[in-house]
Amino acid sequence: MNTDPDSRRTKIFISKATPGDDAFALWLAPRLEAEGYEVFADILRLKPGDGWRLKLTNTLQDESIKMLLCCSDETLQRPGVIEEVEIAMDLRASIPDPNFIIPLKLRRFKKVFGIGSLQYIDFERSWADGLTNLLAYLEDEDVPKKAPLIQPNWAAYQRRRGVELEDTPETLTSNWLRIQSVPDEINYVVPVGSVTDSIRNRMADDIHFPVVPHGEGYLAFASSLDFEEQFPELGSFSVAIATPYMDFIDEGQSKLGITSGEAKKILVNLFRQAWENHLRNQNFVAKIFSASTAFIVGEGKVKIKQRISWGRQGNRRNSMLRNIARKKVWEYGVSAQPNLFPFPHFRLKARVLFSEAKGIEKGAPIEDAKIQHRLRRSVCSTWRNKAWHGRMMAFMEVLAGDSPYVSLPVGIGQFIVLDAMPIQATSPVSARQRYKLGEDGEETDLSTLQGYLAEDEA
Repeated sequence: MNTDPDSRRTKIFISKATPGDDAFALWLAPRLEAEGYEVFADILRLKPGDGWRLKLTNTLQDESIKMLLCCSDETLQRPGVIEEVEIAMDLRASIPDPNFIIPLKLRRFKKVFGIGSLQYIDFERSWADGLTNLLAYLEDEDVPKKAPLIQPNWAAYQRRRGVELEDTPETLTSNWLRIQSVPDEINYVVPVGSVTDSIRNRMADDIHFPVVPHGEGYLAFASSLDFEEQFPELGSFSVAIATPYMDFIDEGQSKLGITSGEAKKILVNLFRQAWENHLRNQNFVAKIFSASTAFIVGEGKVKIKQRISWGRQGNRRNSMLRNIARKKVWEYGVSAQPNLFPFPHFRLKARVLFSEAKGIEKGAPIEDAKIQHRLRRSVCSTWRNKAWHGRMMAFMEVLAGDSPYVSLPVGIGQFIVLDAMPIQATSPVSARQRYKLGEDGEETDLSTLQGYLAEDEA
């Protein structure tokens, strides 16, 4: 509860690391101002010529009613933040206000002297939930409010940091792989003899090509001969119904009670199986991410720190798919989602798997999903768009080799054929880049190759 009679104390002081916590401060401060609170944050309140450390100290000592302390191990190790905590601890006794310091947990942090016993407000799980809890706490503490007034400097600051557009066309690479061709027909294959349900289910699990069980048989691009070759002990199979591919999409198959909508789901299922079967056969490592299967470039495909060359002749680039960062081995991979709209294609989603490092070799994969998530948010957050693009292109280079296509087997001599080059589009404008990266610039990221880049070294 605020007990300070000094009416000068009206500001909520945000203690943070620069520039590590700038994005959070830019998000939080206007929302507090919209509730009527007066907020001080160094990224906006300091003007050219200000003695910045003196102004921070004076504002905290003489004008602040609460201090919001951004908490993470990186932030709490910053000399400026340590000094602000020491000042705030003195103020806690002199105002007096035992709740003067309000810790905001942005990431997991080790307790430090002076704030170890204070209850933090959790912003790690959700900034929105953290804001709700913070506003309720400020209300309980009777922190003074005025009529809501959001300083225009917040928007001006973001505009200054915004990306300018240039009147120059730019080629953009998507994460879509166009499906160039598929077999002409969808077959409904049934065994000629009697087959029990248990055998039919086992066949669906053991078969080497994509199938979708339906009724007494299977929907597949494969022929009856493919089934007979794989299951000779079951005798003959026959194609009971063959439906042209486009007819199956547009109309389904009425004889089998399959609507057009159901037919599209069946095709997506077959496409997905074809992709997963092919990458398993190519020795990519399957890993479940958020209920979808991703395929990682493991040690059987690429060595740690090996550069993969990709791109057109005369404009070749190099990117890494496996490396060591923060004493963990990271490995790049993708999951692929088939889609039929607006045209048949696969959408790639980047995935990164972390494992323990044993020297310069890979150790056991990290099984804790929360740790995996934290590592992706920290290590991968430093990768710029150019780095992500380079890794995707390098992945496709490993998958396709010298071919411009990726052929997914769906039966003997039958393939779903994808473009190995993701779909490109041309934008009439381009974004002016503040930082010009040289050839393979994404691989010079210190946090990827040499450990964490502290703000003092930036």
